[in-house]
Amino acid sequence: TIFFQFIKVGKAALDSVNLKGHSFLTLKDFNAEETKHILWVSADLKNRISTGYVPLLQGKSSAMIFEKRSTRTRILSLSLCLFGFFLLGGHPCFLTPQDIHLGVNESTTDTARVLSGLADFMLARVYSHSSLEHLDKDASIPIINGVNLKVATPKVRLFQICFIYLGTNVLVTDTWVSMGQEEKKKRRLKDFHGYQITIVAAPDWTFLHCLPCKAEEVDNEVFYSPRSLVFTEAENRKWTFIGLMVCILTDYTPQIPKLKFKKNVGGKH
Repeated sequence: TIFFQFIKVGKAALDSVNLKGHSFLTLKDFNAEETKHILWVSADLKNRISTGYVPLLQGKSSAMIFEKRSTRTRILSLSLCLFGFFLLGGHPCFLTPQDIHLGVNESTTDTARVLSGLADFMLARVYSHSSLEHLDKDASIPIINGVNLKVATPKVRLFQICFIYLGTNVLVTDTWVSMGQEEKKKRRLKDFHGYQITIVAAPDWTFLHCLPCKAEEVDNEVFYSPRSLVFTEAENRKWTFIGLMVCILTDYTPQIPKLKFKKNVGGKH
């Protein structure tokens, strides 16, 4: 389990990470300190924007490409526009599959070069990761991916051991059938049968889920529990995206103390 606390740092530590001009295609391109820096900026902006206008991206524009659309991606893009990007002074342009056809009516190379002259960065949720790599290769502006995180999980018995004996207290789950995987639904429901979360044995637990949530994945007692942070998790996607945009477009230094991450091993801090 990972938790954080505030600490004071000197100027050298503040200047140690600079992500301006970087694309964000996959987490493996960022080391631990760079990832922590993005989260630090996100936490800082969540605090600052809640109290007023912060025009860090005044005059900046973005091209948002969405081949895969869902409630969260559509609302997330609107959140970035209305509650995020506009508050930072930027101007977004939302591009649907009806507006842009990557590699169809125009080559991906030409699209990347055209948008590089019209926007300061691109945010894309596309079906093929190779499309992102192609855009990044030919664009002269940063590219932000809607990241697909894959995690290998152990057997149920090991989960029980982690909660009871190792002091683990955060359970992170995912939807069984993601958008675009409808043809795999029948097989996945069969494979995951019996893995519904109905109770958490740890005395001090937190539940997370990326949404949308189905009844066969987790019951309402856990999902709507006061210890469930699924809706806070959904909101924090906005702040993380905002923090990432500020990191790749500016030299911004957060005003709050730097976040310190510590591992909770064996139930002890």
